[in-house]
Amino acid sequence: MNSDGYVAGRVSGSSVAVVGGGPAGLRAAEVAAAAGLRVTLFDAMPSVGRKFLVAGRGGMNITHEEPEALFLGRYRTTVDGSTSESEATWARWDSLLRGFDAAALRTWAAGLGVETFTASTGRVYPKTMKSAPLLRRWVERLRALGVVFRMRHRWVGMRFENHWKLAFESGSERLELGFDQVVLALGGASWPATGSTGGWTQILSGAGVRVHQLHPSNCGWECDWPAAVLEACEGQPLKNIGASAGSCSVRGELLVTRYGLEGGAVYALTAALRAQTTPALRIDFKPDSTLERLVSKMGSARRNFLQEAVQRWRLGDAVGALLRSLRADVDFDSAEEAARFVKDCRVFLKGPRPVEEAISSAGGVCFSELDEGLMVKRCSGLFVAGEMLDWEAPTGGYLLQGCFATGTRAGEAVVERSGRR
Repeated sequence: MNSDGYVAGRVSGSSVAVVGGGPAGLRAAEVAAAAGLRVTLFDAMPSVGRKFLVAGRGGMNITHEEPEALFLGRYRTTVDGSTSESEATWARWDSLLRGFDAAALRTWAAGLGVETFTASTGRVYPKTMKSAPLLRRWVERLRALGVVFRMRHRWVGMRFENHWKLAFESGSERLELGFDQVVLALGGASWPATGSTGGWTQILSGAGVRVHQLHPSNCGWECDWPAAVLEACEGQPLKNIGASAGSCSVRGELLVTRYGLEGGAVYALTAALRAQTTPALRIDFKPDSTLERLVSKMGSARRNFLQEAVQRWRLGDAVGALLRSLRADVDFDSAEEAARFVKDCRVFLKGPRPVEEAISSAGGVCFSELDEGLMVKRCSGLFVAGEMLDWEAPTGGYLLQGCFATGTRAGEAVVERSGRR
């Protein structure tokens, strides 16, 4: 026992600690163990892959099939406090994804006996649509490779004295264990019930590592709806709409909630909305119709343009109630004015929902702190992977793909640094 009251220990022989049992950590452990390194995986929870299992409840979307340039453009990081799509960001993700792309992920799943298919949306799923069988087989493989699992071990600190000494709390016991190399993959700050609390930010910041604040990503946004809108629209989906914020545009669906908006369309625009001083979502309720086409459908209508628009353009009761509220029940002066409003309806938002409710988080360890192998430049032998890194991507398989790619890169760098193949 050392002076701090921790039981001291050391794992000898090219030892590697992986802290965090999500997809990035499990993948880094797999790559390192497959090269013959001694790997111990720690997690604060009773079992690994808890967020992985939660993400699979609605169907395990593991990656996405689309042209390379489109796929690459889904990934963003932070530069000087704002979301960036710079050449440096593209180059970084181009390198990471080439190291473990969608095809590689599908091949990896097939190696575990899990067949996949591509839906019409481009999303890739296991044929079973479940995450539990894939995770179970993955853990079996890791155990066969010799990975040691130490659950209910909460990482609370680290120091370096010839090798890395990691401090853990496990129940009433305090441990300090030594390792040659360390991969940190503790996730962001979304879904804290699964173990991703973001508490690691203080530890790394205290060690001099630059960390950007964690923000909600792929999340709902708050809006002060009038009572009339909630009465008519709460819980109602707004389907097949176009949405935009800044220079970003998407197609998808929104859901009106008591506190604001949820749904894939607003999730995908989170980064663009965060960048706005006054967040505003612009909605096109008829994205497949031109302005001229909508005006022509008005026919001989010369008054009651709002009512006529709802009926003739088949907008539906929910959209009609929303339009009436946003117009304060003031009718349009012409069919063209109505068409312009329906195709460019602006909804002002108060801000995002708390990060704990978000699907993922943005922010984290700055890429400028890392080398190409995702090793912290100032901390030799310390690697970071997964959602701890400062990046974000929309839902649709991109988040998991990013975790697998960064976990693979960190694992390969650990192997290379140890002198193994």
